[in-house]
Amino acid sequence: MSRKLEVSFNSPQCGWMSIGFKDAAGEFNTTTAHSPHRLALPQLLKLLTDLLVGNSAGAEYILPWNRDPEEFDLRFLRSEGESVLFEVYQYPTDERELAERELVFAHLGNVREVCEAFAETFEQLYQDRETDEFEFNWRQSFPYKEFKNFKAAMNAVKK
Repeated sequence: MSRKLEVSFNSPQCGWMSIGFKDAAGEFNTTTAHSPHRLALPQLLKLLTDLLVGNSAGAEYILPWNRDPEEFDLRFLRSEGESVLFEVYQYPTDERELAERELVFAHLGNVREVCEAFAETFEQLYQDRETDEFEFNWRQSFPYKEFKNFKAAMNAVKK
């Protein structure tokens, strides 16, 4: 059975976006808000770019995001070689108490495979940005610069 990661970020509506993560072992879906973590999308693209080109084993990247009142951490832990552990933690409130967090999704995979899953959903957001009135509905600009850098890093890394 394939453990390939699937990532979905649906078109934003009224400042909210439905996101989902799925593999053969599990699935997690939720909605996220454009605020207060206003830089979540550009930071995620930068994090993924760093993950692709990073040379340091054991590098950990954490992206905070929220649904209000729930909060989330998207955690990426790159180990030696080309593997990465991707985890999603959920906190019941914005206080982000470590003792209260719950692991709601985990995927262990190859760095390129994980980044390809995110690349597919960002490409879809990019392609649909005008039709879906991305900037109006997400209440901020599409992260063009970070998307361009991420695509360049994806193209630079050999399959």
